[in-house]
Amino acid sequence: MRLYLDNCCFNRPFDDQSTLTVRLETEAKLHIQGAIRAGHYNLGWSYILDYENAANPLEERRTEIQRWERLADSFVAETSAILTTMKELTTSGIKPLVFCQP
Repeated sequence: MRLYLDNCCFNRPFDDQSTLTVRLETEAKLHIQGAIRAGHYNLGWSYILDYENAANPLEERRTEIQRWERLADSFVAETSAILTTMKELTTSGIKPLVFCQP
């Protein structure tokens, strides 16, 4: 099974862990990453992850997240079909890309 973790997911372990929800989400994310490293799941990557991660002002986070791209077994590049679908979705009310706050 191939999993795609979005940028917010990759950033979760860097968040303040003092609330139970954040801590549980972090533990779940770390468990999934361990399973990816162990070969139980494959990791998918995309140009959007690169774009969002490059915008992160915190170098330590950018570096740690970017290392995961090496473990990905697939990469989705921007295509005209993706852009067309994105325009259709945003026209129907789905909000366009927003960044997670570090």
